[in-house]
Amino acid sequence: MPPLHPLVLGFVVALGVGLLIGIDRERHKGDGPTRAAPGLRTFTLASLLGATAIATGGEVLLAAAALGVVGFAGLSYWRARDSDPGLTTETALVLTTLLGGLAIREPAFAAGLGAVVAVLLAARSALHRFVLSVLTDEEIRSLLIFAGATLVVLPLLPDHPIGPYGALNLRTIWIVVILVMAVSALGYIAVRLVGAQFGLPLAGLASGFISSSATIGAMGARVQKEPDLMKPAVAGAVLSSVATIAELAILIAATSMETLRAFWLPLVLAGAAAVLYGGAFTLWALRHSAEKEEASGSAFSLGTAFTFAAILAAVLLIAAAAQDWFGQAGVLVAAATAGFADTHSAAISVASLVADKKITAPQSIIPILAALSTNTVTKAAFALGAGGRTFALYVIPGLILLVAAAWAGAFIAGPLGF
Repeated sequence: MPPLHPLVLGFVVALGVGLLIGIDRERHKGDGPTRAAPGLRTFTLASLLGATAIATGGEVLLAAAALGVVGFAGLSYWRARDSDPGLTTETALVLTTLLGGLAIREPAFAAGLGAVVAVLLAARSALHRFVLSVLTDEEIRSLLIFAGATLVVLPLLPDHPIGPYGALNLRTIWIVVILVMAVSALGYIAVRLVGAQFGLPLAGLASGFISSSATIGAMGARVQKEPDLMKPAVAGAVLSSVATIAELAILIAATSMETLRAFWLPLVLAGAAAVLYGGAFTLWALRHSAEKEEASGSAFSLGTAFTFAAILAAVLLIAAAAQDWFGQAGVLVAAATAGFADTHSAAISVASLVADKKITAPQSIIPILAALSTNTVTKAAFALGAGGRTFALYVIPGLILLVAAAWAGAFIAGPLGF
């Protein structure tokens, strides 16, 4: 079968886009004297108009055709202004004309964009209900902060080493802040959607993306108040470490894929150990009825994200200075010390050294494992201090199993190069 001529393909896509968007508008145009003017035929013709304009006269004729459609759309809106119809249909009509022109030059992109437009139009009621009834004011504020951090601040930051020893890259640090906010928001959403039948285990898993240490402490405090929830709380505490491993993999990948390739087996084995240990308690916990963990407040904490960034910057400086003073052993000491406060910042600091070619990927394994190990000490202290001896006796073996699995994975993977 001979290939379809590009011009024919473009017109076929333009026809499809016009029909797809027009079908939705036809269903929503209403009837009687108040019905909207543009419908299936109007949208299809508008798309074909754009395709014909770009095919015969180029961008100038397409601009003229689009201006004509703007005039007709404005007239349609003016005629229906008393009923406050909104500008959705008129805007979609102009956009359909432009998509028809785009279909001649970029048919695949035009088809995809046309499908997105149709989905947005069809999902009107669901989107309105979600924005007005589901999202809270605090969640909208969090969304705007995240959008500003991603779309406004990030492009303005320099992407080159600065500071003492050239240890700091502001763009890299800010990307980590964005990832921390994003992962925390995902955990918040998961907690918000949790049903009562899942109880504390799933809530602990989701909250672990925010802070595994804090989650262990919170579960321990819950046990102190309600001793009958020991098994579900232990499951949530241990499963929070699964989130730690998952978040660690995401952050390392964002910093240095070379480090992730060298460290993938320890991560997989550590995560598997946490899943198995936590899963055993989860099976027990599912037999208990637990109240739903409601998410409250904002989706993420700016203070937590900035604290994380500050720790990351400090660890980068300390690691760079220690490497300059003591060689590779300095990186190990710096990572292990930082691990008491946070595994992720220490791991990202080490991965950043790999990305900057200051150490090799195999040389990053032991420092990251050291940070993971010292952070386990912190988690054990939280378990004992917040939950008491019995809670700690349940949780700490799971934490030790996770760290042991990670070290075993490192030795199985081969020479560590440190």
